[in-house]
Amino acid sequence: MNTAQRVVIGITGASGAPYVLRLLHVLAEQHVECHLAVSTLGRRLLFDECDVRKLTPENLVGEDLAAHIHIHNDNDLGAAIASGSFLHDGMVVVPCSSNTLGAIASGLTMNLVQRAAAVTLKEGRPLILAHRESPLSRIDLENMRRISEAGGIIAPLSPGFYLRPRSLEEIVDFMVGKLLDLLKIEHDLATRWDPSLTPSRD
Repeated sequence: MNTAQRVVIGITGASGAPYVLRLLHVLAEQHVECHLAVSTLGRRLLFDECDVRKLTPENLVGEDLAAHIHIHNDNDLGAAIASGSFLHDGMVVVPCSSNTLGAIASGLTMNLVQRAAAVTLKEGRPLILAHRESPLSRIDLENMRRISEAGGIIAPLSPGFYLRPRSLEEIVDFMVGKLLDLLKIEHDLATRWDPSLTPSRD
C-alpha cells in the first residue's frame, strides 16, 4: 500500500514534458489520485514536446488509467487544490520554469499552479520544484534559497549517468524515480546507485 494516495501536479513552461507524462503514468498505475494544474505555457509545452493536442486524462495516460487523473482550470483560483482544506500528500511542479520558481518564492498566486504551491507550503506539506532551466542566474539561486528556507524542495531535472542509461526512456525514468522517492511512493524504476554495478578499476 502506498503511503501517498493523492498528489498535486503543476506543469509549467520549462522543457521537460516527457518527465511529467511518465510521472503521471507511474502514479496512475499505482492508483494514486493525481490533481493537475497546467499553465498556459505548460499546455504549449505538452504539445510542442509530446504532441498532446488536447488536455484530457485520456491523452495524458491513456483510457485505462484516465480515472486517476483530475485536471483543474489553471485560471480557477477557487478550485479544490487552491484550498488548505484539500488534503494531499505532496505537490510536484514538473517541469518548473524560472518564472514559476520566482512567483512561488515571492508568494505570488496569479494562477492555480502558484496558488496550489503557496497553499502546500503554508500547510507544511511537501512541495517539490523540478526545475529544468540552465544556466542559473543569481536571481534563480536566490529564489531557490527562499523556497528551501520556506520548506520546499528544489529537485533539478539533472539525471545521473552512473547506471549507464541506454535510452531516453531510462534517463527519464531516473528523474521520475527521484521525484517518487521524494513523494515517498514506492516504485521499481532504476534510480539508485549500486556499487556492484560499477566496473572495477583494478
